[in-house]
Amino acid sequence: MAKKSKKTAKKIVRREYTKADVKELRAHSKAKTPLVTIAKLTKRSEGSLRQKALKLGIRLGHRR
Repeated sequence: MAKKSKKTAKKIVRREYTKADVKELRAHSKAKTPLVTIAKLTKRSEGSLRQKALKLGIRLGHRR
C-alpha cells in the first residue's frame, strides 16, 4: 500500500463530550432526530454518536 503524504493525511481530533453535549444528545434522542442530522449539527461522526448513546443507554437514529 502506498503511504499517504502529510498533506493528504487527515488528522484525527478527539473531543471530550461535555455536559452540554450529552444534554443535546438526549434532546435529539427524545425528538427522534435522524442520526445524519445530529452528526452534522454536532460535527461528530455517526460512530462516535452511536458509541456515546450506547454508553448513556439512549437510542439514536430513529428511522423505523
